[in-house]
Amino acid sequence: MSNSSQALSPVLPLTSFGNVLMFLFNILLAATIIFLNVSVSLAILLDGALRGENRFMYMLSTCLSDVCTGVSYYYAGVLDVRDSFDSPTRTYYIVPTFLGLSYMAILAAQADRYHAVVSPFKYSQRMTRNRTLLVILACWVYAFLIVAANNLVTIGVAKRITSFGSLVGNILTVIIMIGLNIQLFVIARFHLEREPPSEERDSKRSSVYLILVVAVFFLGTWLPIFCHVIVCNFFGTTCYTFRNEGTDPLRILPRVNAALTPILYIRGCSGLRATLLARVWSPRCGGVGGGKRVMARC
Repeated sequence: MSNSSQALSPVLPLTSFGNVLMFLFNILLAATIIFLNVSVSLAILLDGALRGENRFMYMLSTCLSDVCTGVSYYYAGVLDVRDSFDSPTRTYYIVPTFLGLSYMAILAAQADRYHAVVSPFKYSQRMTRNRTLLVILACWVYAFLIVAANNLVTIGVAKRITSFGSLVGNILTVIIMIGLNIQLFVIARFHLEREPPSEERDSKRSSVYLILVVAVFFLGTWLPIFCHVIVCNFFGTTCYTFRNEGTDPLRILPRVNAALTPILYIRGCSGLRATLLARVWSPRCGGVGGGKRVMARC
């Protein structure tokens, strides 16, 4: 990150009540993102039953990238930062990468749930925990290889790489995410209903509905900036219409999603919620259910 003196000034001059409110809002948003995502991460790490299921590994990846988003927002959102390639306060493409990692994890989690429900036997053979972790690791490595590529080439080349990648990547991944959402909804609404009532069926249905809701909120908060970036890259115009990151609603919305996602995880998964309440937020209780393991059900 740049050492420019511009980075030392607040997101807006603190000369009016509205500016102070915006400044405090961004501080509160960053703190909320960090608190909620750290809490969910700890709950998953502390519970062996949660760690043993692949979908919680994707949740963990999402939470870890969102923790980085929250920490970086104290710079990118609280201070007067314009995170473009030629800006003296740029973050060298690192801050947007944390948001992109969350995006990739949710997309991978959708594909994981689809595979698990449609072909449970093949899924259990193919997607072991180690392979799931390799998929997540590959996402992180790929993301930071793109960061390295953008920082090793000239600004002009980096702009062309990002423009083409954003245009093609955003369109394809949004189509894939929407398509998977429709497929998962059909599975949860019709296919699983045909199975005889059982705890396994309820668990499958709950996990599918959870990732559906997470993906819907994700699309709702990300589509505005996706559309904006696609249009800007298509016509070759600048994508910055606001003074900085912290006052641009299109860039604030994805950060709001970083706070909403762990709330949805907590609300939609009883096993995660039980561990969180008993072992993270109330550690004096001595563990979940007095030390008994709670089934990871959601």
